[in-house]
Formats: sequence, C-alpha cells, structure tokens
Amino acid sequence: MRLLFLGDIVGRPGRSAVIERLPSLRDRWQLDCVVINGENAAGGFGINEAICDEILAAGADAITLGNHSWDQRETLVFIERQPRLLRPVNYPPGTPGRGANLIDTRSGHRVLVINVMGRLYMDPLDDPFAAVDRELETCPLGQVADAVVIDVHAEATSEKEAMGHYFDGRASLVVGTHTHVPTADHRVLPGGTAYMTDAGMCGDYDSVLGMQKEESIRRFVQKTPGPRMEPALGEGTLSGVAVETDDRTGLAKRVAAVRLGPHLEETWPRFWD
Repeated sequence: MRLLFLGDIVGRPGRSAVIERLPSLRDRWQLDCVVINGENAAGGFGINEAICDEILAAGADAITLGNHSWDQRETLVFIERQPRLLRPVNYPPGTPGRGANLIDTRSGHRVLVINVMGRLYMDPLDDPFAAVDRELETCPLGQVADAVVIDVHAEATSEKEAMGHYFDGRASLVVGTHTHVPTADHRVLPGGTAYMTDAGMCGDYDSVLGMQKEESIRRFVQKTPGPRMEPALGEGTLSGVAVETDDRTGLAKRVAAVRLGPHLEETWPRFWD
C-alpha cells in the first residue's frame, strides 16, 4: 500500500495547498490512503463541518484532530455523524466522536486510523499507551487491518519517540503532530514501523508555526496580552510523510518526507516517480 500523512492544516493557506495539490498527488503517486491532521484548519483553531467536508472531498480518507478539537463548538455535534473525523482516543468516556476507526479506502484496503494525544505539557488525558493498545488488540495489523496509522498529537519529542518504539511492529506508521515543524528523523524502525517525530504543518512557513509572525514576536518581546492570533496568509506548503507498506504484513518497506511549497527545501518520495 501507499500511504500519505500530512501534518496540521493551519488556516486558509494550508487548506488551499491541500485542496489544490492533493487530487493530482493521489493520481501521480497512486495513493491508497491519505490521512491529514486538521485541528488548525478553521482560522488556526479547530475545524468546522464545511472545511471537514472540503478536505475529505479533496481526497483525504480520514482527518485527525488534537488539543484544538473543540475550538469550533459545532464540532461537538457534527463529529458524531462524520466517522472519518477523529479526535484523540484517550479523551474520557462520553466525549463526542471516536478516536479510532477502520477506514475503507477507495482502493479497497482497510486502514485503522488512530488519533491519540500525549500528556507531557498537554492536557492530562487518559494513558495514551493503554488507549492505543486497546484499539490494536481489537483490530490487529495484518489480521483485521491492512495498515495502521497512528497520529500522536504531542508536545514532547521524548513521548513521541517512546510511542514509536512501543508500537513498533504493530503499526504501519507512527507519526507526530502538533509542533508544526517537520523533523528529519523519518525512518523504518527495527520492527517494521515507519516513524517521524513531527510531520510539520500544511500552511505558510513565513510565520511562527503558521500564525502571523508580528503578533507572535510582540508577545515574546512585550510579555503582554494582545489581539487574537491569526494565520499567516502567504502561500502554503504541504508537509508530511509518505510510506510504502508490504501488502502481506502491513509493515513499512520505505518512508520519505514530503515538503512541497515555498520556504522549505522541497522533497518527495522519489521512489514513486
């Protein structure tokens, strides 16, 4: 299988980059499954139903969220009727929506997508390791699922790396989101799981984490409250990771970083060209 994961969509530039580029990338790379983190898609804070539908229509098979899951209050309602929109699986019982789902892709494969949130420097949710363990026990890779993608939405590099090694051999891809800066450590772990500490973001990199840099700088310099942060409005860059899996085991064979757009050095999976 050919999997593409794209990091946090930040505002209109990120949405535009995804909507304009993803349809042609699906055809060019013959992608079987695309998962995108969309937790900053609506003005940098959360996601709404119209944007969710727009991203899915552009070619995403599933959308994951994170600590901004409920910034748009309507998400509490429409997430219940949208099975391809996932919030962190370790939210307490009774939280609207679902944190994992077995997605039937366009190519006929079944991909288990799990969204989980870390606890270091984040909201103290339930144990992320145990929460993902439960999902993998009921839907194991290579038996029920053709591939497993785990989005670890977390602040701490150590926590993301620990989860990558903990789930090595049980997932096709463990990838971090939240920090909006792509890391250079994409690799296949010893057990066959592709890993990347952070996929980066889909947004304007002439910014501070996708937000307008002037207000971000002012807050650091003056240490006083100010106006609401707004997304930067320049051209967006796609950032993420591409994985090719073994059809027999669901484990990763090859992995490559994806960066398409201005400000960052462009790179893509040349083994698919």
